[in-house]
Amino acid sequence: MTGFGQASIKTEGNSISYDDMEQGFITRYTHITYGLGFIITREMYEDNQYAEIGMKRAQALAFSMRNTKETVSANVLNRAFNDSYTYGDGLELCSELHLNKSGGTWRNELDTAADLSEASLEQACIDIAAFKNDRGMLIKVLPKTLIIPPALEYDAVRILKSTLQSGTANNDTNAIRTLGRIPNIVVNHFLTDTDAWFIKTDAPHGMKMFERRGDSFATDNDFDTENAKFRASCRYSVGSSDVRGIFGSPGA
Repeated sequence: MTGFGQASIKTEGNSISYDDMEQGFITRYTHITYGLGFIITREMYEDNQYAEIGMKRAQALAFSMRNTKETVSANVLNRAFNDSYTYGDGLELCSELHLNKSGGTWRNELDTAADLSEASLEQACIDIAAFKNDRGMLIKVLPKTLIIPPALEYDAVRILKSTLQSGTANNDTNAIRTLGRIPNIVVNHFLTDTDAWFIKTDAPHGMKMFERRGDSFATDNDFDTENAKFRASCRYSVGSSDVRGIFGSPGA
């Protein structure tokens, strides 16, 4: 829902103004089931190999389930600039032309794509501060977490943690650090673009994960083969209900 517009002046003796909430852009989540399993033969049981082989396979299965969840979740950002993956307004996650329900456009990526730097992060913070809601009102959305691939980890620390400006002989203060604008750095090993970077904001209902069913493990025996089957499955979906929850750049 879009919320209400700003309050209007009520003059003495006259009625108060009434507004109505409108349906906003709709983002649909499709919960997908993921599953994997392995088999232990009866002969392995009889030869007392289950204790070693079975344990290793069980650990590998748990790792595969976790790895799948990490990959699926990271793909929301990996596809952030791909117009084949769209959200409520029909545009990709990060766009310069996001639509406002009350009219006009806004952006959650830089006007000109840029690599990670002090200047690009400052501009991102300025752009985030200019976010408006679907009724066109300015809102206070703050940058919270810089999300980067491993290749940018050291640059990010130098940019955000230096007391003075990074990479220059200037004696100017590091404004981002002094203001505490981006307090957290998260390295995501599942990001595929080595120069793309993202800022997660505190916009409510931004980045989402719905876990319809958590990881569940089960075993059963096959009557014909006498094999023991072990399986794991889960069901979830990821996305963004409000794309103001993220700001990104694909790099220069």
